[in-house]
Amino acid sequence: MKKVGVAILGLGVVGGGTYKILTEHRQFYRDTQNVDIEVVTVLERDKGRFETLGVPQELVAKNVFEVVSNPDVNIVVECLGGITEARGYVLDALNAGKTVVTSNKELFCKYSHELERAAKRTNAGLYFEASCVGGVPIIRTLLDGVQANHISSIQGIINGTTNYILTRMSKDGMSYEDALAEAKKLGYAEADPTADVEGFDAAYKLSILSSLAFHTKVPFAKVFREGISGISHEDIANGNGLGYTLKLLAVGKQTDRGIEVRVHPTFVKNGHPLAGVDESFNAVFLTGDSVGEVMLYGKGAGELPTGSAIVSDIIYAATHEGSRYSTFKNNATADKDVKFVSDFESAYYLRLTVTDRAGALAKLAALFAKNNISIVELLQKSCGEDSATVVLVTHTTHETAVKNAIARINGSDVAKVESVIRVLS
Repeated sequence: MKKVGVAILGLGVVGGGTYKILTEHRQFYRDTQNVDIEVVTVLERDKGRFETLGVPQELVAKNVFEVVSNPDVNIVVECLGGITEARGYVLDALNAGKTVVTSNKELFCKYSHELERAAKRTNAGLYFEASCVGGVPIIRTLLDGVQANHISSIQGIINGTTNYILTRMSKDGMSYEDALAEAKKLGYAEADPTADVEGFDAAYKLSILSSLAFHTKVPFAKVFREGISGISHEDIANGNGLGYTLKLLAVGKQTDRGIEVRVHPTFVKNGHPLAGVDESFNAVFLTGDSVGEVMLYGKGAGELPTGSAIVSDIIYAATHEGSRYSTFKNNATADKDVKFVSDFESAYYLRLTVTDRAGALAKLAALFAKNNISIVELLQKSCGEDSATVVLVTHTTHETAVKNAIARINGSDVAKVESVIRVLS
């Protein structure tokens, strides 16, 4: 039976979950996978963490050199998070010929080209299933499940923190501030939630996933990003009344015009599979030319779901000979021949304060018409002494057309645009 030695860098939530799975399921993997996977060393400075997990003191390394120079280590698992230290440690491991498994989406998004070059030099493996969507096996699906297809789109809810917040706002009528506070209390949100609520986390993941789906480098800088911190309960309630559920959606499309990649709050029509993905769960919706539509659903974070993804990569590396790298030229930037679409198409929800006087709505309609925007639904919500709140949903149109219309409306004397949210059409 093949023996494989594993080192774990960092025993936080994800690293700790990985250690638990590997130690508790060791005999199970012997029986089912015909491989003996043993944690032979860990790197963790916090004594309380490794003592709580029951890691023997003799397995705790003093530094990364001790890890990468250990001949019993075949696979190094990086669960440190962050960039600077993790990047250096992963490169040390790859340069020493050790296969690396990482859950670090920011590191992989920004430096996969550098890590892959190092891996190729020493014929080391580089695996990253846990970097995207927690325990949902989206990367393995793209690499080994739907590779017979040209993937035209990948859409998903790929950040559990924002999905939890939006669920609480929609289902329980919470304010954004209260829902965020609850997410922090439950451990879904960090003390500084910026990466999640402003869409950075989802954008890192979309960069990775769209590169795999479309077989070309899609850099993080090409991803349009908008977070949820400006979302009001009023807009969520309006959307609910119109039959929509609000989600932070990641959208990647490969079209005749080029590739579009965007992360932003999106109203999803009730009845669409993504509309029913609540709490901290994640889901990814793929469209392939042969398979059609495929959706993967599951827990997008947590010690055991993410640990499951890491261990899946460990087992895959341990049971497959040779190393496989990107199907595209993996550079720091996109290939010069690849076009990216910034003027993407979508339907839009708008909430406006309209001057309450004769002809105001007609003038407003004319401003939309000048930008070739037609309206599907229009609802006058309330009236004050001299103004009314108007909510409308447009047909599919171009992003630039909506921006131009908003600029014209805000420059007029008939209305002010209070909020704009894209609608999945």
